[in-house]
Formats: sequence, C-alpha cells, structure tokens
Amino acid sequence: MEQSSRVEHPPRELKYIQYEHRLETQYLPAIRALISKDLSEPYSIYVYRYFLYQWGHLCYLAIDPEDSSLVGVIICKLEAHASHSPPTLRGYIAMLAVSSAYRGHGVATTLVKMAIDSMKSRNADEVVLETEETNIPAMRLYERLGFLRSKKLHRYYLNGNSAYRLVLLLRPVDLDSAADLALDDAEIYR
Repeated sequence: MEQSSRVEHPPRELKYIQYEHRLETQYLPAIRALISKDLSEPYSIYVYRYFLYQWGHLCYLAIDPEDSSLVGVIICKLEAHASHSPPTLRGYIAMLAVSSAYRGHGVATTLVKMAIDSMKSRNADEVVLETEETNIPAMRLYERLGFLRSKKLHRYYLNGNSAYRLVLLLRPVDLDSAADLALDDAEIYR
C-alpha cells in the first residue's frame, strides 16, 4: 500500500510571516526550490532578489511551526503603471507556490489575501497576474477571490503554454478607459 505524501491534517496553525532580508539565508533556497518545482518559468537567483529586495514587504511565507520548513510562498510587487490614464498603482503577483503536501488546506488563499491586503493598505488600484490556462486550481482560487480574466496570452510561457491575465480591481474603474486593463502588446512579448 502506497503512502500519501499529502498532509491529512496540517498543523493547527501554520505560521505566516512577511519576508525580511534577514531571512534570505534561511529561506531563499527553499523559496527557489518550491517555486521551481511547480512553475514553468526557470528563474535565476537575480529574479528572486529583484522582487524580494525591493518588495519584501509584499511577500509572505507559510511556515510549518513544527520544523520551521517552508510550505508556501507568495512574491509580489507594486509599481506605478503609466499606460492607464491617469496612471494607476498596480500590484502584481509574480509567484505563488504551496508544497503539494499542504494543498487544499487554504494556504494559497491565505497568502493571496495577505498580499492583497498589503497592497490595498499601500493604495493599490488593482492587482494583476498571469497563470497558465491549464492550471485550473489556480484559476479557481483567483476567480473565487474576485479576479477577472482580462486577456488570453497565447504561447506566453517558455514551455509553449498559453496564459490568462487576471485582474482584481481594488478601486472603481473609469469605463472610458476600461480597455487599458490589458497591457500593451509590447509588454506581453517580453
């Protein structure tokens, strides 16, 4: 009989913490391993540091209190987005990953809500992200939290898979400029 690696009953309370630079030595290797296991883009150490150094205050970790191991992470940023008129403050969820053993227990939902709340407190107008069209659990999670599909991005990922851009509006939108929700083509073909 094969044993499942899924945690039937995760610890009563996982510890959720905001990323801080002092945690790099302890958690950056685990962050990279967790994200690279499930996401289709190969990111260098510099990509992680780009986000974590500038926007660590928008990045959160889910830690198993029994052994201090990383079980989930969300990495985000918040910047002015000038293609809107007037410019908006756009939050961006760059990476979200939860250890397969802890999925289905609300870890990803908690991490996303924490990130959104942090962006709201910093006056974000919207939050955007891309996710593979085949990643049904992620699509369900984000849509359950109020994200809307704004655009399909054909062959967006290096593996050839298409993606959806999802948008969560945090402030009312001027309907005359609603077409600005999708990024310009120059931004899509990075």
